[in-house]
Amino acid sequence: MADYAIGDLQGCLQPFRALLEEIDFDRRNDRVWLVGDLINRGPDSLETLRYVKAMGRAANVVLGNHDLFFLAVAAGASQRLSTADTITPILDARDGPELIDWLRHQPLMFVEGAYAMVHAGLLPEWTISEARALACEIEQALQSDNWRDFLVHLFGNKPEGWHPALTGWDRYRVVINAMTRMRYLTQDGRIDLKAKGPLDSAPAGLVAWFSAEAPRWASHTILCGHWSALGYRDMGRVIALDSGCVWGQTLTAVRLQDRQVFRAECPKVASLEGND
Repeated sequence: MADYAIGDLQGCLQPFRALLEEIDFDRRNDRVWLVGDLINRGPDSLETLRYVKAMGRAANVVLGNHDLFFLAVAAGASQRLSTADTITPILDARDGPELIDWLRHQPLMFVEGAYAMVHAGLLPEWTISEARALACEIEQALQSDNWRDFLVHLFGNKPEGWHPALTGWDRYRVVINAMTRMRYLTQDGRIDLKAKGPLDSAPAGLVAWFSAEAPRWASHTILCGHWSALGYRDMGRVIALDSGCVWGQTLTAVRLQDRQVFRAECPKVASLEGND
C-alpha cells in the first residue's frame, strides 16, 4: 500500500490519469491525497469531479478556493463567472446535484499519522488539533441544510488576523482565507491576500506563511497546494505540491512513505493564454 499526495488538478483530467499510470496506482491498495482545487480553469472539470468521486476511499480530498467558489455559484451566492471558469458543465450536468452534494461533504483539512493536508496553509497560532476543530466548524456548515445561506456570507478579506474570541462570519472568514487562500503573512501575522508571486519577488514586509517563527502546527508535516508560483518544494515540515499543471507545467505526486517524486507533463489551457 502506498499513499501519494498530488497537487492541484483544476479540471486537468488527462494529466491526472497519466500520473496515476506513471505511479502504477492500484485503487484497491493505494490512496491519493488531493490538496484541493479539483476543478475550474482546466478543460475537464465535470469529468475530473466524476472521476475523483468514483475513486471512493482511494481518494482523500480537501476543499480548495476554486471548489468553494464553485459551491458558491451553485448556491446562488456568486455569479462572477469569467471566460476562464470551466464549472458551467457541472451545473448543467444531469448528475450535477449529486456532484455538488458530494463536494460539499469533503473536508477542509485532513489529518492522518504524521501528515496534515490543507489547500493553502495554516496560521502559526494553530496547533493541528485546533486547526482541525476549526475546519470542522466550516464543514458542519457546508454539510447542513442551510449551506446555501452560509456561502452567501462566507467570502471577504476581513478580518485579516486571528483571535480565538472571533465569532460568526469573522471567525469563518479567517479560517477559510487561511486554509484556502493564504500565501503570505505580514510581519505582525496578518493574512495578505494580494501578493501571489514567487518567494524571491515577495513585497517588503511579507513572509511566506510557512516561514513564521515557531509555528504551533509543526508537530506534523503539512501537505498543501494553491501556490503555483512557488512550485513543488519539499521543505521538510511543509511539502508544497502545486507545480502549475493548469499553466502548462507539471502535475506532481510525492509518495509519502519515502517522498519519491513523480511528474506528468501538462499542456497549458488555451483559455488561460495571456493570463498570469
